[in-house]
Amino acid sequence: MTETCTTCPYCGVGCGIHVDVNAEREITVTGDPAHPANSGRLCSKGTHLAETVSLEGRLLDPEIGGEKVEWDEALALVAARFADTITKYGPDSVAFYVSGQLLTEDYYVANKLMKGFIGSSNIDTNSRLCMASAVAAHTRAFGEDVVPCNYDDLEAADLILLVGSNTAWCHPVIWQRIEQARATRGTKLVVIDPRRTETAECADLHLPICPDGDVALFNALLANMAARDLIDRDYLAAHTNVPERFWDGLAGSPEEAGINTELFAQFADLVAAHPKMITLFSQGANQSRSGTDKGNAITNLHLAMGRIGLSGMGPFSITGQPNAMGGREVGGLASMLAVHMGFSDAECEAAKTFWNSPTIARKPGLKAVDMFRAVHDGKIKAIWIMATNPAVSMPDAGYVREALAACEFVVVSDVIAQTDTTALADVKLPALAWGEKDGTVTNSERVISRQRAFFAAPGETRADWWAICEVAKRMGFSEFFDFSTPAAIFREYAAQTGFRNCGRRKLDLSEWAGTSDDDYKDWTPKAWGGATPFADGRFSTPDGKARLVAVISPSPPIANPAFPLRLNTGRYRDQWHTMTRTGLSPRLSGHRREALVEIHPADAASRHVLDGSIARISTPQGDTIFRVLLTDNQRPGEVFAPMHWTDQMSSGGRANRLPNQTVDPVSGQPAFKNSACDVTVVTPEWRAFLVSRSRPVLPALLYWSSARIAGGWLTELAGEGNIDVEFLLPEGERMEAVDLKRGMRRIAVRSADGMLAAALFLTRNGELPLREWIATQLACEGESDTPSLLAGRPREAQPDRGAIVCVCFDVGTKQIIKAVSDQSLTSVEGVGASLNAGTNCGSCRPALAKLLAEARAHELEAAK
Repeated sequence: MTETCTTCPYCGVGCGIHVDVNAEREITVTGDPAHPANSGRLCSKGTHLAETVSLEGRLLDPEIGGEKVEWDEALALVAARFADTITKYGPDSVAFYVSGQLLTEDYYVANKLMKGFIGSSNIDTNSRLCMASAVAAHTRAFGEDVVPCNYDDLEAADLILLVGSNTAWCHPVIWQRIEQARATRGTKLVVIDPRRTETAECADLHLPICPDGDVALFNALLANMAARDLIDRDYLAAHTNVPERFWDGLAGSPEEAGINTELFAQFADLVAAHPKMITLFSQGANQSRSGTDKGNAITNLHLAMGRIGLSGMGPFSITGQPNAMGGREVGGLASMLAVHMGFSDAECEAAKTFWNSPTIARKPGLKAVDMFRAVHDGKIKAIWIMATNPAVSMPDAGYVREALAACEFVVVSDVIAQTDTTALADVKLPALAWGEKDGTVTNSERVISRQRAFFAAPGETRADWWAICEVAKRMGFSEFFDFSTPAAIFREYAAQTGFRNCGRRKLDLSEWAGTSDDDYKDWTPKAWGGATPFADGRFSTPDGKARLVAVISPSPPIANPAFPLRLNTGRYRDQWHTMTRTGLSPRLSGHRREALVEIHPADAASRHVLDGSIARISTPQGDTIFRVLLTDNQRPGEVFAPMHWTDQMSSGGRANRLPNQTVDPVSGQPAFKNSACDVTVVTPEWRAFLVSRSRPVLPALLYWSSARIAGGWLTELAGEGNIDVEFLLPEGERMEAVDLKRGMRRIAVRSADGMLAAALFLTRNGELPLREWIATQLACEGESDTPSLLAGRPREAQPDRGAIVCVCFDVGTKQIIKAVSDQSLTSVEGVGASLNAGTNCGSCRPALAKLLAEARAHELEAAK
């Protein structure tokens, strides 16, 4: 076996990983104990990376119009079409839409080509959907997009505020570090979130604010701290500029944020009593029409109290993608030029001189929502999309699909052949995947790490930086893009960060501009800016002082009687983005096999919506169907839906079809978290599920949703009229049972080897059997008896594990509840000792804590 040190390809925590290659496309994954981000810890997604590295579904050859071609033909076409479009319509008629999944070296050459050689700033990234408001808030407050904290600060803090962050699900390794701080230091935890998430369940204090109530809350908190005389006047005088009448204009109240005075008083007391305070904020704050103001309201509090630039203190934006930070650093956003430079004449000349380019972009380009609007309007006539799936991930995604379908020339670089976006491509370029790529990424704490290849490039796949450079050469820019290795690109990027910098910008990697190929190969994680770039109290503004920024709460949305509920969208614990990778993992798919709309029981009752049924979420932009989960973790009047599902995995669950194109006016980040909607019951004439070894090809149905399981696929189905079972089932020995009274039909098919190939269970008015046992039969060797297959259960009853909580050890809810009761378990550690649950990645520990709390509540109720 050969071991490779690399970095996880999922969230912005940037965990180090050891990979052992056991056989062709077979690996063992463990956490890297030497990496500063995770010290050996991994979450469920990182732990199960080995299930996602097969070549299943891969794009392995360039394609034009769906036909395989040689690279030279594809590159020549891309270069010619972009060059012709620019000649005819100007540089702003083309665009790149890139991704935090790219490596820094990929990002760098894409940005260089667009801004320095095409002469447009029409390059934006899916990081616009995640972190653009934090970028804008940093720039307004500090003069530069700089994260002032690091992960060690979490373990040095006495109080941690989590704002709009379901950390236990979305950044589980950070959550493990927070848990450690609470256990060893006694750190207090406050969660500010409209939903009572698993993170909120574990908090010392949960503030269930109303949607977009953050600015009112933090303004009220800052006013409260001023009333207590806890403002650090010396720090303000020495290190900040305060707008005139700033203190008189602190508009906001706890009630405006949806918080009662008692909860607010507890919150204010905690903040007042704990100077060593970290405020970690994420998508719940950023993905808003007031996201930038939220970031500045948080930053105002830290600056005004002098809680920044020291260990255990500061506002900490936690990024969503593995290299969103790297993209921000090189300039891969339309709102910046390069290496944290803007568009002043001096900065434009610096970039043009450094690149020795024939032109330079001199103004910001179109941000993501505006970019696809320009595509829709025909102003952008050629677009190159790299490592992202905007037909799913953009707000008002149906509009984006219309735009791409009408666009004259669409190029998509991806690792997967069939995605909702590649379906709209004129040219597909096969990219390297994780395990094949070689380059650098920057995580949320500014640590630059290496992603290293441990597989050979399959088929005709190539690095994204290579494809970009080859197109640039064919456009006439050969000498400027003559890179032969990612190390050479890194050296040029590092040198640009120091060019005409003279200490103006904290981002300065020029000390690494001479990195040799061997040093690059052996690179160990390094943070730029030190533990905190603002330890010296100097910021990146002309006078070296930070800015307090006056912010006000957004006006309430205009009520629409047709759409009386508010929709919030977000992530699931074990899925990632649009599931092109995690959707291949049986274990990760086991946590949530379908997209669930979470709705408060009172809202469901008034709409005659039942738990486990299917329902339609509608907004003015469109509608889509979800499975229903009733929960009082939702505030009445609000619903939650996950954003991961695509046309490849379901006919429903398309959450991003629903939000409109509203964006933050400063950052351009879409407002995914607060859309007007309604939920209505859907009553199919029949319901069914199918287990099958191969992925089924499905006809048009009212609803279907597929999930990967061991040995095959589990597909939920619902429809109207008749169902064509012949279309759904493979050939083989068929066994069938029919109950006309209940409208029940059950069909199992054995293949020639005697193993189960597929089984369909259908009913019009009865109950369907549980899925778990029959699903396991796909991976079982040997022949199951016919009565058991048609019953969907074994002859001898087996324990019902319940819904899977711990995917690492396949431990279900009912197993945990039974163990807690039988063994009088009282702690998460006790559950771990008994069942192993929570002892590997730790992602399920909040769920275990919740089950323990519920068990204790039942015991107390029974004792009354």
